[in-house]
Amino acid sequence: MPANLPPEAPALVLAAPGTECDVPAAVKTIVCVDHPQLDVKLVHLGDSKTNLAETLADCAAKRPEGAIAAIVVPMVTGPHQQVYRTVREAVAESGVLTTIADPLGPHPLLAEALHVKLADSGLARADRMRLFNIAAPVDGIIIATVGGQEAVRAADATVVLLAARLTLPVVAASLDASPGVGDAAQRLRNIGASRLALAPFLIGPEIDARRITAAAESVGAGCADPLGAHNAVAQLVALSYGSSLTGLDPDTP
Repeated sequence: MPANLPPEAPALVLAAPGTECDVPAAVKTIVCVDHPQLDVKLVHLGDSKTNLAETLADCAAKRPEGAIAAIVVPMVTGPHQQVYRTVREAVAESGVLTTIADPLGPHPLLAEALHVKLADSGLARADRMRLFNIAAPVDGIIIATVGGQEAVRAADATVVLLAARLTLPVVAASLDASPGVGDAAQRLRNIGASRLALAPFLIGPEIDARRITAAAESVGAGCADPLGAHNAVAQLVALSYGSSLTGLDPDTP
């Protein structure tokens, strides 16, 4: 992230799935505090697609004609067709020159954040730097995603990273498609794991929290919290903006 940005630098537009909730606003606050040079906007895609189009138009009005007005960073950890379709439709509707960033994951920072969330829930041994919270570990982890089979496949890199951190078997599953949490639980039990934990590989607003809890209960697994406004999420938002600013071609309407 450049320390200094020109006034005409693109705005960072956070595109959060679902309707208004506290987590995206908390992520925005962290990004703004860490990077005060950024013009940061937040849009909740579930409220209205037009809301994003209007935000992009407002960004364009404050920048030179022909310049990239905004970099949209979808607040998702992996592929999510519905979110990206909504974003692209809004960009087309706005007619604004815009770059759409890739998902925030996979990334080692997110694997570390999943580890922290599991440890905070007493479902894994704490990070070596957080030895005050050592708890009896489970013997199998399910990483739960949304976004269908593509998201499950994309989570494989995070599966490897988390398994290496915990030295435990880890399997990815989908909360909105197959392979589901039940399939993942059966795979783990087939290799001898009996004490399972579910780690939502989600920021939070992607799905109703009750569906996460119900999925964990359906297989008798403990359940960690979603990533939420973990500092890793805010760091990756800023990294995504910086990478888009320096290397990606804009997605034009």
